[in-house]
Amino acid sequence: MTDPTPQAAAAAPLSETEDRQWASFAHLGGILGFLPSLIIWLVFKDRGAFTNTEAKEALNFQITIAAAYIIGSILTVVVIGFLIMAAAGIVAVIFSIMGFLKAKDGIAYRYPFALRLIK
Repeated sequence: MTDPTPQAAAAAPLSETEDRQWASFAHLGGILGFLPSLIIWLVFKDRGAFTNTEAKEALNFQITIAAAYIIGSILTVVVIGFLIMAAAGIVAVIFSIMGFLKAKDGIAYRYPFALRLIK
């Protein structure tokens, strides 16, 4: 007697409300760093088009901010490094909140500057 092998259930597509919700969380997670955006993109990229687009945008911006932190930490030998790191932190919080507010209303948000490494 052979048991049929269990098939992994395909993840259900996100509803429009869930799609907007996860897309907005991807932006808001940027306050904590790049990991929330990365996790949301990896988990939900195939389940919602809006989440896929917005999580990639948020992740690209967070990678840019991480690069600014690295440059700032290298330049801490000179006082300018501390200013770069402080400015990057403030910019990350402000733009992440702006992205969250737009995405929760279903409007795509594009950061004014970001290295678009993930297409």
